[in-house]
Amino acid sequence: MAEFTENGGLTSSALGEKATVPSDETDGKGQCEVSVSNGECGLPSDMVASAIPDSEGLETANTSMLDAKSGIPRRTSIIKDGSRQRKERKKTVSFSSMPTEKKISSASDCINAMVEGSELRKVRSNSRVYHRYFLLDADMQSLRWEPSKKESDKAKIDIKSIREVRTGKNTDTFRTNGVSDQISEDCAFSIICGENYESLDLVANSADVANIWVTGLRYLISYGKHTLNMIESSQNNLRTSWLSELFEEADVNGSKHLSLCTAVQLIKNLNPGLKNVKIELKFKELHKLKEKTGCDVSLEEFTEVFHDLCTRPEIYFLLVQFSSNKEFLDTKDLMIFLEAEQGMAQVSEDTSLEVIQKYEPSKEGQQKGWLSLDGFTNYLMSPDCHIFEPEQKTVCQDMTQPLSHYYINASHNTYLIEDQFRGPSDITGYIRALKMGCRSVELDVWDGPDNEPVIYTGHTMTSQIVFRSVIDIINKYAFVASEYPLIVCLENHCSLKQQRVMFQHLKKILGDKLYTGTPKPEDSYLPSPSALKGRILLKGKKLPPSCTSSEGEVTDEDEGAEMSQRMNIDSGEQQTVALPKKLQLSKDLSDLVTLCKSIEFKDFPMAFQNQKHWELCSFNEVFAGRCATDFPGDFVNYNKKFLARVYPSPMRIDSSNMNPQDFWKCGCQIVAMNYQTPGLMMDLNIGWFRQNGNCGYVLRPAIMREQVSYFSANTKDSVPGVSPQLLHIKIISGQNFPKPKGSGAKGDVVDPYIYVEIHGIPADCAEQRTKTVNQNGDNPLFDESCEFQINLPELAMVRFVVLDDDYIGDEFIGQYTIPFECLQPGFRHIPLQSLTGEVLPHTWLFVHVAITNRRGGGKPHKRGLSVRKGKRSREYATMRILLIKNVDDVFKTATLPLREATDLRENVQNAIVSFKELCGLSAVANLKQCILALSSRLTGPDNSPVLLFNLKDQYPSMEPQGVLPEVLKKVIMAYDTMIQTSKTLLENSEGVYERILQTQKAAMEFHENLHDLALKEGLKGRKLHKSVESFTWNITILKGQADLLKHARSEVLENLKQIHYAALTCQLAKGGGMGGGSSRGSESRVRRSLQVIPEKEQSQENITDEEN
Repeated sequence: MAEFTENGGLTSSALGEKATVPSDETDGKGQCEVSVSNGECGLPSDMVASAIPDSEGLETANTSMLDAKSGIPRRTSIIKDGSRQRKERKKTVSFSSMPTEKKISSASDCINAMVEGSELRKVRSNSRVYHRYFLLDADMQSLRWEPSKKESDKAKIDIKSIREVRTGKNTDTFRTNGVSDQISEDCAFSIICGENYESLDLVANSADVANIWVTGLRYLISYGKHTLNMIESSQNNLRTSWLSELFEEADVNGSKHLSLCTAVQLIKNLNPGLKNVKIELKFKELHKLKEKTGCDVSLEEFTEVFHDLCTRPEIYFLLVQFSSNKEFLDTKDLMIFLEAEQGMAQVSEDTSLEVIQKYEPSKEGQQKGWLSLDGFTNYLMSPDCHIFEPEQKTVCQDMTQPLSHYYINASHNTYLIEDQFRGPSDITGYIRALKMGCRSVELDVWDGPDNEPVIYTGHTMTSQIVFRSVIDIINKYAFVASEYPLIVCLENHCSLKQQRVMFQHLKKILGDKLYTGTPKPEDSYLPSPSALKGRILLKGKKLPPSCTSSEGEVTDEDEGAEMSQRMNIDSGEQQTVALPKKLQLSKDLSDLVTLCKSIEFKDFPMAFQNQKHWELCSFNEVFAGRCATDFPGDFVNYNKKFLARVYPSPMRIDSSNMNPQDFWKCGCQIVAMNYQTPGLMMDLNIGWFRQNGNCGYVLRPAIMREQVSYFSANTKDSVPGVSPQLLHIKIISGQNFPKPKGSGAKGDVVDPYIYVEIHGIPADCAEQRTKTVNQNGDNPLFDESCEFQINLPELAMVRFVVLDDDYIGDEFIGQYTIPFECLQPGFRHIPLQSLTGEVLPHTWLFVHVAITNRRGGGKPHKRGLSVRKGKRSREYATMRILLIKNVDDVFKTATLPLREATDLRENVQNAIVSFKELCGLSAVANLKQCILALSSRLTGPDNSPVLLFNLKDQYPSMEPQGVLPEVLKKVIMAYDTMIQTSKTLLENSEGVYERILQTQKAAMEFHENLHDLALKEGLKGRKLHKSVESFTWNITILKGQADLLKHARSEVLENLKQIHYAALTCQLAKGGGMGGGSSRGSESRVRRSLQVIPEKEQSQENITDEEN
C-alpha cells in the first residue's frame, strides 16, 4: 500500500475492514478532561514510548466521555435529586483552542482559521502518531504541514486531488491503529485523495477544530479556485435579505436606523431564549468598537449582532455537510437529509417544499424552494425534530391484554403533599396525580367527627381531609387524563357505622363508574384495560362468599402502623410484636370490591397453588426487594397472572421514593410513588409513563407476559431470544441553561456538563459524562459521543441530566427522561425539565441518536446465557438438557434450524458491516447514508456516473459504466455479498422459521404433564426444579430465535427499500423505476449454501509505515 510520508506520500485507505466501537474516547489537550481515576490525562507512558521513538510533539490524550471504568463511581438509585456528591468527581476543565469570543459560523470563518493553521495529530497504521502544524495556503490551492524532513513543496496536498473528507474513525488506518480506542470519534477526520482513495488520517485537539477543517475542506472541494468569489457573493444571502425586510418593517420612520430598545426587542422576538441584557450589551460593545456615539442601530449593526448571537455553529456545520452548494439546502438536499438522517420514509421533493414553506423565514427562500441556515435552525428546533416518537404521544399499544400484563402508574398516600409523619393532607394531591395520568390512588380512611369518615395516615400527625370531598374529586378528575380504569386502593379502618357512610358516598357519587361485576371462576386472567374503560375498581378487603350476615371479620391493613413502629424503634422505645389486628367489615362495602381483593402474601408456591386471579397482594418495598433477589424467576412468573402492588418502606418518613425500575424488572405492575417528592425516581416514573399516550398503562415486555418463558429479574447478561441494541448518542450542544435554582450567589454563569444514564435491567444500567464547558450556559458546545448496549430495550430508559460543575449549594440544571422505545433517530432537540417536572423555557439539548443491532466490524458479544462458540467465534443458541428423554429428543430436532437461523442473520449482518466500512461509515449508519456517501465517488472526469444501480429486480444490482478503480471494485464485491446474503435469508428464512416453530409446538405438548414425566424419570427436588426451568428456557430460546429471524427478514426488506429509494434520490438509478421481473442471471438464482461468512477477513498485505 502507498503511504503518506512527510514528503507528500500517501497511506492508502482500503476503505474499511473493521469498525471500532466508540467507547471511552480521548481528546487532545485542546479540550482536555481530567480523569478522576488518576487526575492526569495522557496515553500510557509505555505506549507513547513504543509508538513514537522520536516522541515528536505527541499530544497526550485522555477520556472524554467518562464512565465507571474511568473511576467515577456510578450513582446509586437512592439519590433523590439526581445530583452527584462533590466527592465523586474532580473539577474538570475545558481548554478550547478556539477564541471563545469568536464564533465560527460561516465558510469565511472556516477558511480564515485554516489559513492561520492548527495543530493536528497525524495517525499512522503502525500505531505511530505525529504532531504536525497544518495550514491552508493563502491561494487556497493546497494544504501544507510542518515540520517536515522533506522539501516544503512536497509536504502538501493539492485541494483538487481531494476526493472526500470523512468524519470519525472510518478508515483502515483508524480501525487497525493500536491507539484508536484512545482517539475521540468526534475529533477524528480523514482526507481521502487521489484515484486510489489514499487517506491522510488526522485528529484535532477538539471537535470544534475538527468541524472547522471538515467544513472548510468540503467548501473548498465544492468551489476550488472560485471559493473566494463564492464567499463574497454569499454576503448577500437569504439571511441578509430576510433581516433587511424585518428591519425595514420595524423602521416606521424610514430613518434607516432603529432605537436600541427596538433593535433589542426585535432580536429577542427572533430568539426568545436570549436575555435582553446580553443583546443590549452586544450592541454597546459594537458601538464602542466602532467609536460610535449615540444608541441608534443601523441595518449593518443589526445584522452583525444577529449573526453573532443567533448563529449556531453546530447547525451551520451540519448544513454544509448536506448542502450541495454549501450555502442553503435545496429540495433535493433536504430530501436526502430527511431520508438518510431523520429516518423519514418515501420523502419526495414536495415533502421538502412543505418543510421549507413552514420553516423558512425569507420570502426569497420560500419562493425558490431554499432552506437557509435560519430556516434549517427553525426546523431542527420544531416539534418535528423532537426526540420523542410522535406515535407514542397517543395510545398505540394493544390494550386488550389482561390487566396483569401492564405496568400501572400508581401513587402512594396520594392525599399527602409533604412528608409521611407530620405533613399536611390535601385534595390537591389527588388532582395533581390524576392529571398526570396516575391510575392507582390511595385512601387511608378512619372514623371522623360528625359521622363523616376522614382520610389521613393513622398513628401519625398528618392532617385530615373529609372522605366525601376526596370521592368528589376522584369522580371529577378520574378520567381527565386517561379513559382507562382507575384503581382506588381503600385502606379501611372505620367502624361499621362509618363504613355505611363510606358505602353511601361511593355509590351515590361514583354511581355506574364503580365496577361491581363478579369475576368469572372459569377465567384465568383479569379483564383488559380496554374492557374496563371509564370504570373505577375498588381495591380492599373482602368477606368470603360463605358470609351471609351484614358484616364479618377480616384482617386489618395498616401501613401507617408499620411507620409508627419504625418511628418508635428509632426513638428507642421498646416494642412488642403486634399480632395482626382484626376488623369488622360491612358486607355492602365488601361487595363493592370485585377484581382487586386484598390478600396477604405467604410465599410463591402457595400463591401459585391457591391464589385467584382477582386477588391482589401488597408488598413492602423491602420484602419485594428480597423476593426479587432470592426468587427473581418466581417473582416474574407470579406477576404474569396476578397483580402485585409495591409500596415504599416505612423508613421513608421523608416521602423519598424507591427506584421503580427495581420492581418493574420483576414485572410488578403497581409501584406506588410519592408524587409530592421530585427527583430521579419520579423522573423515571414520569418518563416511563409518557409512552402510550400517557394513559397510565404500559404493556410489559413479551418475555414477562408469555405463559412459558424464561426471564430472571437480576440478569446481568443478554436476555435469551432478545437481540441487544446498540445506542449511539452524540451530545452536540445546549441552549439557554439557567443557573441552578438552589444555587448560591455566584452570578448567572454556569459551567455545564452532561450525564447520559441508562436505567433498566442490571445488565443495561450505565452512565457516561461529557467534559465541562466553562462559563457558558447560553450555547455550550460539547460534541461528544457515547455508546451503550441495551439488552432489554423494552424496559430501558435514557435520562439526560445537565449539572453545574462550579456550583454553590445546588448543581442541578435540568433533565429529560425517555423510554428507549420512544427515541427518534437523527438530529433531535430535547426540551429540558426542572427538578419538579416543569419544562424549562427555551432550554434545550441538541443531540444525534443512532440505534443499530450490530457493533462495528462484527465483533462478537454475548447474546444469551447459553451459547457455545462455533467456527470463527460465531455463537449459536443451544438447548438445555432436561434429563427427560422424550422431551430432550424433541428439543434436539431444533439444533440444526437454530444454527441455520443464526447463520442467515449473522451472514447478512457481517456483509452489511463490511459494506458500511467500505463506504467509509460506522456501524450505526444506515444504508441510505451509505449510498449517499458513495454517490460522491461515482462520478467520472466528465461528470458522468461510473456506476449505476439496476432497480428492475427485487434485488438492486450495481452495474459499472466503464473501467473502475480498484477501490470501487471492492465496494461492488462487498455490495454483491450483502445482496446475496440478503437474498439467501429471504429465500430460506420461512422454512427455517417453520421448523423452529414445529419443534416449539411439539415440545409444548409435554408442558401440562412435564411434572409427572420428570417424576417418572426419577427427578426430585432441585433436579426437578432445574428440569422445569430448562424446559422454560428452551421454549424461550425457540420463540426468541424464531422472532429474531422474522425480524431479520423484515430488516432485509427494509434495507432493499432503502437502497432503492436512495439510488433514485442520488440519481444513480439505471432506467429510473422498478420494473417487472427481469432476472439477474443464473448465478443470482443459485441458492447459496449456509456457509459461515467470517466476522472479519484478515488483510494479507504487510503494511509498513515510516515517517521521513
